[in-house]
Amino acid sequence: QVQLAESGGGLVQAGGSLRLSCAASGRTFNRYTMGWFRHAPGKEREFVAAISQSGGSTDYIDFVKGRFTISRDNRKNTVWLQMNSLKPEDTAVYYCAASPGAIFQSDRWYHDWGQGTQVIVSS
Repeated sequence: QVQLAESGGGLVQAGGSLRLSCAASGRTFNRYTMGWFRHAPGKEREFVAAISQSGGSTDYIDFVKGRFTISRDNRKNTVWLQMNSLKPEDTAVYYCAASPGAIFQSDRWYHDWGQGTQVIVSS
């Protein structure tokens, strides 16, 4: 398993940008596919983005394509989510999570989760 800690959330106006960070502990970070999920009040937790172990493959939910970018640096045990052109609909608690296998959008494949970081986008 791996321990994860998100940071970088905050309050931003619509059209603005935020960069979320997820710091991982352990020596085997490069063995995990890393994903970002979000959970808004009254809504179900949903997949946002994921990146493969080496960083060679990425996947995004359609609503964030062209606006969000996921990246990782295995030497630093860190994954980022760069969020541009933010919309009020992006308001949620954002979680990073680790999966031992390939990229999947279902949260059932992700076994380790961070505590979450709040993102609020005002109109």
